[in-house]
Amino acid sequence: MTIEHPAVRAALPQRHPLLLVDRVLDLVPGERIHTVKAVTGTEGCYANLPDGAASWRYRYPLSLLVESLGQSAALLWLHDHGHDPGDGAVLMFAGARSWSFDGFAYPGDVLHHHVRLTSVVADTAFAAGETWVGDRRIAHVDTVIAARRPVRGDVLAKGTRP
Repeated sequence: MTIEHPAVRAALPQRHPLLLVDRVLDLVPGERIHTVKAVTGTEGCYANLPDGAASWRYRYPLSLLVESLGQSAALLWLHDHGHDPGDGAVLMFAGARSWSFDGFAYPGDVLHHHVRLTSVVADTAFAAGETWVGDRRIAHVDTVIAARRPVRGDVLAKGTRP
């Protein structure tokens, strides 16, 4: 199943510059997802680089690569478990274990995220995945953890903690 950008945008709360999935190329509900994100030279992370900057300074930030893979995992989970933007719950990145980075992406590269849903316990999901650029694996994670939790509007409005 292919999902185009308008549907990706509708499913995720992130917006520019942190919406980091362009399209879903394949999705098997409850099992796996394959997404892409095109890295361009106009990304905000490159905005302050001076003309003539060394090529290594154009490495796509690993933090954004992690976020992009995490958004792919979120799309997989939300597709399988339904999502009502008005339900008062928020999806949170809870953590990740055992990341390895085997290379870098640069402007002009297309990130291919392959994520597998490994388990769901109540409102917490566990996934694993890899990121590829062409035939080069550039990242691998054993466990990504995400959780859906209710938002208490009265707490947020007052700026206090529960």
